[in-house]
Amino acid sequence: MLNILAAILLFGLIVLVHEFGHFLLAKLNGVGVLEFSIGMGPRLASVVRGETRYSIKALPFGGSCAMLGEDAGDPDPRAFNNKSVWARIAVIAAGPVFNFILAFLFAMVIVAQVGHDAPVLTGVIEGSPAQEAGLQPGDRITRVDRRKVVGYRDVSMYLTTHPGETVTVSYERPFGGVWQKGAAAEKRSAVITPEFDEEYQSYMLGVQFAGYEKVRSPLPFLRYSFYEVRNCITSTFDSFRMLFKRQIQADEAIAGPVQIVTMVGETVGEGRQAGAMAVIYVLSTWVLLLSTSLGIMNLLPIPALDGGRLLFLLIELVRGEPMDPEKEGMVHMAGMMVLMALMVLVLFNDVRRLLM
Repeated sequence: MLNILAAILLFGLIVLVHEFGHFLLAKLNGVGVLEFSIGMGPRLASVVRGETRYSIKALPFGGSCAMLGEDAGDPDPRAFNNKSVWARIAVIAAGPVFNFILAFLFAMVIVAQVGHDAPVLTGVIEGSPAQEAGLQPGDRITRVDRRKVVGYRDVSMYLTTHPGETVTVSYERPFGGVWQKGAAAEKRSAVITPEFDEEYQSYMLGVQFAGYEKVRSPLPFLRYSFYEVRNCITSTFDSFRMLFKRQIQADEAIAGPVQIVTMVGETVGEGRQAGAMAVIYVLSTWVLLLSTSLGIMNLLPIPALDGGRLLFLLIELVRGEPMDPEKEGMVHMAGMMVLMALMVLVLFNDVRRLLM
């Protein structure tokens, strides 16, 4: 039960930070905020400060930010729709941006704890595609096809999302076979067709890496923290691509809140058996993944989402005048109905898998 509660609070934190982004930029741009809530459902307690009611609600599922004149015309100059187009863009974009900021902060926790996975080969399996292509221990992989490689996870993720495809591996080989600070390296490339490994059920090159190494300098630390966020963004879009190419089924790629809470609870439970640091790592990884995913999903140009509203604001910016509010409202209402229907379907699928 404690594990499930931790998962619910974690999910709530991510949504709350998203709504706080809207709240903060609304205040900075002079938009009237009617209510900012922690949690959802009926109010447990609230206090009014100025024009805003600050509430704590019964269900720990994130929060909300209700702005003046957000969905209807209002003559008040502090109404959302009476602000400049750039102010409204800033307010709407702030939610996803704050999700990426939260993801970056927890990526820093992960890098501080476990370090970075350098893409330097420590071994090449006998008879593997990599050995036949001429790769050797000490080689540093820099690209797979056109994708830049920062950590060895980039290699495995690319092979997973491009199953069975022949790839061009770019790599560097240090002169003398040993990496030294400031030493020159020879740039090479090889065309390799991965082989399917029955044990791991995935396509592999046949290379081995050393694992994680500690990051001790500030700039590399920030760079690798940014890489963690970028890695999540890339994997999300790779999943979209595999879904559209029907390489994976929708129920494999999409998880609803029930399944997410269940998975987080299970991994937190496993982490508790390994100690406090393992729990911190598990929770940080989930915040990184879920906050990045929420930021991406909300930026998609789908009506009723932040991305859909940003699309209308960008059209307004190009046209020099706003869209018809009534027509825009109808589009967002239709989008909301579709999203609600999709949510019901996802919840049904979550419960079905939970009971299987």
